[in-house]
Amino acid sequence: MKNSLNVGATSTCRIDIDRDRTIEFMGDECRVYSTPNLLYDIEMTCRNLLLEYSDAGEDSVGTRIELDHIGATLEGMWVDIQVTVNEAKGRAVSFDVLVTDPLEKVAMGKHSRFVVDLEQTAGRLKAKSTKVASLPK
Repeated sequence: MKNSLNVGATSTCRIDIDRDRTIEFMGDECRVYSTPNLLYDIEMTCRNLLLEYSDAGEDSVGTRIELDHIGATLEGMWVDIQVTVNEAKGRAVSFDVLVTDPLEKVAMGKHSRFVVDLEQTAGRLKAKSTKVASLPK
């Protein structure tokens, strides 16, 4: 990971809230941005910021999330997800998160990620897969 990542680094991503990002269990009149999709979009915004500072063969994985989803965003609206690095200790990076739609604050929270070496991670997962295959069924 490059040394140029500093506390205060910020990125904002605009997401259009299409039908696939909304809940369906309350009917069509109540389709709003789902919390699982919000969480995924936050993770990808943080990941994309880290990719700008990653070396070849590196990526990041989420390790912690603290999220207050306080506003309902309707299908057809958009949100801005702003993430700001609040701590970087080696490969562990933490973010402050703010999500707004055109009318209100939608969510706020914190997200932590860890920068990993893809080759080492693939090796570790392959070893685990081998162990899983030998478990009794």
